[in-house]
Amino acid sequence: MHSPDVTAVFNLPDESATEAFGAALAERLSPGLVIYLEGDLGAGKTTLSRALIRALGHTGPVKSPTYALVEVYVISSLYLYHFDFYRFESPEEFLDAGFDEYFNDASVCLVEWPERAQGCVPSPDLQLRLHHARVGRLLEAVANSPKGQACLNALPVPGADSSCVTPAPR
Repeated sequence: MHSPDVTAVFNLPDESATEAFGAALAERLSPGLVIYLEGDLGAGKTTLSRALIRALGHTGPVKSPTYALVEVYVISSLYLYHFDFYRFESPEEFLDAGFDEYFNDASVCLVEWPERAQGCVPSPDLQLRLHHARVGRLLEAVANSPKGQACLNALPVPGADSSCVTPAPR
């Protein structure tokens, strides 16, 4: 059973399905989006982010921001910031680092471990909750704004293409 706030559920049976979801989502990004990536260690947050960033056209390395806290990507005219707050000991570290300036109408922010900066990090347009499943992962998507809903609405319809993105019935 899913939380009542869940907008859509996607079955991601393997790593390639997670990568396909990231690539499909990349095509629907627009400046100003804040996307939370939630889930246990090893749930696929960085795999999804890496696929999304590569699908946008980044050809260099895509590192996990675990130690740097943020990785910056400028792809065409899009500024994408990939955050990981796992190592935060208090939410105020977000403000102390000046990260609030990164969240603006010209950038897309992917945030891993947002709960570690709760109350300081801006609210998400889209929450992607990854869970370990018997086989692969289950992704619960929650649209918290019209922009977040537009991203989900624009994802491929199952059977319309060859991606492994398969939303479950709502």
